[in-house]
Amino acid sequence: MSPPMTIKFGTSGWRGIIARDFTFENVRLATQGIADYLNSSPVTRHSSLVILGYDTRFLGREFSLAAAEVLAANGLEPLLCNRDTPTPVIAHNIRHRKAIGGINMTASHNPAEYQGLKFSTSNGAPATPEVTGQIEANIVKLQAVGWSFKGAVIGMFQCQTFDPQPAYFKQLHKLINFAVLKKAKLKVAVDLSYGTGHGYLDTLLEKAGVPRSGITLFHNELNPLFGGHHPEPNAANMADVSKFVRSGKAQIGLGLDGDADRFGIVDKDGTWLTPNQVLTLSLYHLKKNRGWTGAVVRTVPSSHQVDAVAELLGVKVYETPVGFKYIGALMESEPIIVGGEESGGLSVKGHVPEKDGILACLLMAELVATEKKSLGQILKELARQIGEFYTDRINVSFAPEKKEALLAKLGSGLKNIGPFKVEKFITTDGYKFLLPDREWVAFRASGTEPLIRCYIEAKSRANLKKLQTACRELLKV
Repeated sequence: MSPPMTIKFGTSGWRGIIARDFTFENVRLATQGIADYLNSSPVTRHSSLVILGYDTRFLGREFSLAAAEVLAANGLEPLLCNRDTPTPVIAHNIRHRKAIGGINMTASHNPAEYQGLKFSTSNGAPATPEVTGQIEANIVKLQAVGWSFKGAVIGMFQCQTFDPQPAYFKQLHKLINFAVLKKAKLKVAVDLSYGTGHGYLDTLLEKAGVPRSGITLFHNELNPLFGGHHPEPNAANMADVSKFVRSGKAQIGLGLDGDADRFGIVDKDGTWLTPNQVLTLSLYHLKKNRGWTGAVVRTVPSSHQVDAVAELLGVKVYETPVGFKYIGALMESEPIIVGGEESGGLSVKGHVPEKDGILACLLMAELVATEKKSLGQILKELARQIGEFYTDRINVSFAPEKKEALLAKLGSGLKNIGPFKVEKFITTDGYKFLLPDREWVAFRASGTEPLIRCYIEAKSRANLKKLQTACRELLKV
């Protein structure tokens, strides 16, 4: 008899391949672990409501109903979204309805064969490692006693549903300047990646006064296979949008991933902007044009272009480990204008401590409408004051048995990276080496693959090339 499967929660929940790892039996087991956590927590003194949602992947609703049945059997009150729903919308409704938590069936931007279970706490934020650690321990105890659950026929459990859209739309009307969007009458290309953003980003643009004829949708239909691609709004997947915008048929391209927590932005000339640039522009816009006060928070491998603009505007910068749960936690305790990460997550003051791609897209459209300039023009104007920033991320594979030697080499600290002197060594998350003139490199080992991710930022293309070469040499063992 094979040992029971280990269910581990990563930066955004537990993910696995459908029918191999992610089964109804394992979903029920994970949910029981969550139910045991909730029923041992003081939060259940105030409520027993748990919000459930799912994305457009295979069996999303059926997995949610299986989780709902387990919650109900534990005296909790499951409330299911009435259709596939963006992650930030679920997060907002957890807060809005004062629920004690939420379970979202999503594997975000992972390939179609994956599904995931994400648990959020009562503030709408992704569960912290401390919380997921308790849930994992509960699951191990359940496995040790051979726990099982005899449920209804798959998909037949009756669960109360609700429409989460109105409350979320009301929230975004507080955060986005719809009047300036209406006045601008932008033409917008929208890539929905066959995901949950349909009926959200496009509808909000219409409500903002963008003429329906001025909104062109890409990949809007439901397709659990995501057209054979990862449902991620990166440069390659938004190539059709870039071509469309470059032809002059739209002034900006906006993209979402499968669960609409990540964003992709295409500028007027068809250039895909990096999430680092979007975070920089968001800080610039909210501080300069909207007059918001507070600090900015970014993760360790995010661009120091953000720091340079923050310095220009008199804004404090916080740095956190990778994972939006760390950004979200700081946003709950400090006045933060905007928080974001290089992988495409962003949120703002007064909103959920969770990534929101819909919000990020609307912010960029609002910035274009406000300044009547392309995003590239604004970045060029900023570059004249803070200089250029060139970033890259390279993945370097290694033999698994060499991992410890590599990490020991990096963890010992280095005096130089190639020809560049190391001025400061940071170990907040992985190994980060600050170099002169705001240049830096950072290394993080993958938790799932035998590779090290190397993040590089330079102030010139020549230095970027030198650092790329130096980092590859450094990772040879």
